Formats: sequence, structure tokens, C-alpha cells
Amino acid sequence: MDTGLKGKTVLITGASRNIGRLAALAFAKEGANLAICTSAKMDQLNAVAAEARALGAKVVAEQCDVADRASVERFVAKARAELGSVHVVINNAVDRGAEGNFLEHDEETWERNIAVNLSGPRNVCRAALPMMIDQKWGRIINLSGISAYAGGGVLKAMVKLGIVGFTRGMAREFAQQGITANCIAPGGIDVERDAFQKDKPLRAHQPIRRMGYPKEIVALMVFLASEDAGFTTGQNYMSNGGIYFQ
Repeated sequence: MDTGLKGKTVLITGASRNIGRLAALAFAKEGANLAICTSAKMDQLNAVAAEARALGAKVVAEQCDVADRASVERFVAKARAELGSVHVVINNAVDRGAEGNFLEHDEETWERNIAVNLSGPRNVCRAALPMMIDQKWGRIINLSGISAYAGGGVLKAMVKLGIVGFTRGMAREFAQQGITANCIAPGGIDVERDAFQKDKPLRAHQPIRRMGYPKEIVALMVFLASEDAGFTTGQNYMSNGGIYFQ
């Protein structure tokens, strides 16, 4: 498939490891240039940038907290200055503090999860959309999850379903400008876990008896970013081994 991504700029938040890292390299292989960021230390992101440059991509790699609108605007402005524009946005950054019971969430945990998981994609889209509107072409890809559908904790379920609503609203509002917006809702994916995350066994009713592979999510990202996905918008793609059908 000719994705039509050669020479376009793909912006990926949370790109230092796991799905974000693999997505950066996959888009570099498609001939795209990259604007990638992380809120963590830069050593891992710099390594991703080096791998992508070795594949021929031009790369802007920055530390950026997506919850901080000013930080996002600086990052996107640098991407525009060095790479010309932004054509694809992948809102992959996530704050994982939403785990746990409702009555155990303090105010800081509640606000931080909303700030990263909901306001973060809003901040990135606000900064990138003017370029997409000017060029009459754009792709927005957001990451949700299975929690809101299969029975997750209150805070996690709330933000995961919220991003689906955000995506659908964006899809309707900007369709006439040649911009699509879609969402991917992964189930259990075999990624490097943070230390506080406990291993979770497969649910007994999951038809595909394994965890998902990051490359399977990335392949869907590449399709949704491609020219061939121009008639696909406002959708939430479940990739969860069959735990939940929509």
C-alpha cells in the first residue's frame, strides 16, 4: 500500500517507548518526518530520534508536557519551523495514575489525569489544526482504551470514554477541511510496564488467548494516517482480542 505519507510530518506524543516508539519508526519507514516528544527524560526519546534519522527521517525531538499548553505550543512551533508543517497528529501520551479505586483518588490524581488524558489531546490539536486547515489535509489519531466498555475504574473509564467523544466531535467539525479524526481503543497490549502496574491475567472470555502486540496497534495507526483512509472518520477502533465488540 502506498500510504502517501512520504514527506509529510507526523507528530507523536509519548514517543519514547512502547507503541509511541514503534509508531515513530514505522512512519519513518513510510518516508515521513517526525515531531516527537516525551514528558520524561530525553535519553530514550533521543535514541528513538537517532533510529528514525538513520531511516532517513528529519526529526524534531523535544521534552513536552502535553498538559501544559505553552509547552505544547513551543513544541509545535518548532516542528513547523524545522519541518514545514504538521500533517498527522497521534495523541499517544497518557498518565497512568488513573488506576485504583474511586475513593482512593486524591485531587491531584484526578486533575492530572484529566489534564494529560483529555486536555493534552486538546492542547496538541489546537496547536496543529491551523496548519491542517491551511493545507486542507490532516489526520488526527487519538488513543482510548477498553476500560470504558469492559468495566474499568471510574477515573480511567471516564477519560478513555471522554477521548472518544472528543474524537467524534472533531471528526464532525473539521471534515469539510479535509481532516479526519479517529480513535484506537487497545485492550491488553504486551508493552514495557511501569513498576507500579501489576500484571493482569487474560480475561476468561477473551477469544484470542494472548496479549496484543504493539505493532498491531501501529499498523492501524499507519492506515488511519494514510491517503487511503480519507473516507474514514469519527470511528473508534477496538483492538482487544475480542473482549468487547462494538
